[in-house]
Amino acid sequence: MNTDPDDVLRDILKTTRVIAVVGVSPNPVRPSYYVARYLGLKGYTMIPVNPGHAGEEILGQRVHADLASIPKNAHVDMVDIFRRPEAVPGIVEEALRELPDLKTVWMQIGVRHAEAAARARAAGLRVVENRCPKIEYQRLFGELRMGGFATGVISAKL
Repeated sequence: MNTDPDDVLRDILKTTRVIAVVGVSPNPVRPSYYVARYLGLKGYTMIPVNPGHAGEEILGQRVHADLASIPKNAHVDMVDIFRRPEAVPGIVEEALRELPDLKTVWMQIGVRHAEAAARARAAGLRVVENRCPKIEYQRLFGELRMGGFATGVISAKL
């Protein structure tokens, strides 16, 4: 298996289809909202998870109180965690128990938890800590170049 970090991230972003966003906010100025919005625009199915807004809609999707309330046939293959590090172990345990198609646990910028990451890896999952899938998508697929950033990706896209 290729262990180059960029190749691993690229593979995750190419193969993921359904993302449960834990801690997503309905507030459009919050990072969790605009990351979920961006990824939805890129073709991912976004499933919002936030107990404080359960039953409401965010980005046209019904908000779930927890991972357990997501239908099993939703085929969630990634959990994107916008919560404090101390909440991560419980989220990982619930994800392992409730999401049969899960392949990746992704912790947002500023979120790390070594024990929870080790538990997820031991269960055969890919784990990303302290990174943002929106930023990584833009970096790895050349979109940051449009904003004047040197990404190292050569592309004919404008």
